[in-house]
Amino acid sequence: MMAVPEAFRSYGDERLQQAPAFGHGKDGVFEATLVRETGGETRLLRDYTKVPYHLTGTLDNDPAPGLTTLCLQEPTGGVAQGDRHSINVEARADARAHLTTQSATKVHSMRANYAHLDATLEAGPNAHLEYLPGPTILNEEARCLQTTTVDLAESGSVIVGDLMVPDGLSDHDPFSFDHYHTRLEARHEERLICADAVDLRPSDRQPQDPATVGEYGIIGTLYVLAPSEDVESISDAIYNQLADNESTEAGASELPYGSGVTVRILGHRSADVTNAMTTAWDTARKAILGVGAPADRRY
Repeated sequence: MMAVPEAFRSYGDERLQQAPAFGHGKDGVFEATLVRETGGETRLLRDYTKVPYHLTGTLDNDPAPGLTTLCLQEPTGGVAQGDRHSINVEARADARAHLTTQSATKVHSMRANYAHLDATLEAGPNAHLEYLPGPTILNEEARCLQTTTVDLAESGSVIVGDLMVPDGLSDHDPFSFDHYHTRLEARHEERLICADAVDLRPSDRQPQDPATVGEYGIIGTLYVLAPSEDVESISDAIYNQLADNESTEAGASELPYGSGVTVRILGHRSADVTNAMTTAWDTARKAILGVGAPADRRY
């Protein structure tokens, strides 16, 4: 697990009046190992879930050959103070999998402590793994730490999406949460290829200043981690698909060592950013797998 930033370590010293951090129902765990025989279907070799996570099985209706879908459910209704959730998914050699969530992650208001959502993703040789959860919706006074660690073997590929909605579900001003920090670190053959973070504390600095998100409110990021000689063409293809979208502002950047592409998208409405994220995901998929995103599924 990635190191916890200093600010969140200090939040962690705050005692909760109800169940303690890591208490029953607050330490959700999902673990999965996926395997695939040559030319066959990807299947679950092992999986383990702990409340509040739940998995009903796999879906094999993706147009990409051998790719299976896992839809992770969270029936508790949202993330509360003191929650510590972890996801660990390993796609072994040649496996292909898409991990998503049943709905948005709703981070509720907090009076103490914080919530930590951690994910570790591993792609073996010639494996392809996608982690595209629903949006993270931040309510008033929420504190949320998201950390994602990616390990890529040679010829492996991983696509990760992150969509943040700052105005919650109640009647309050956007960016009235307390603290939101999301960080991704990716390594290819043990070499660091990407370290990216968004750290927003509205009480210290207004996020809607020109140096952060400007007039926009919704922030979407897509990481296409696929070391190859075609990274420049992937980046150009994604940018060209998004450049004429008048509802969003977007940019695509190549990662060092020809290791992939990062895409950042800003918009006023979550639907607009979601559509742009789907377009970028579809374009990346065509370049990596030769097959676009399923017609009945959006980011």
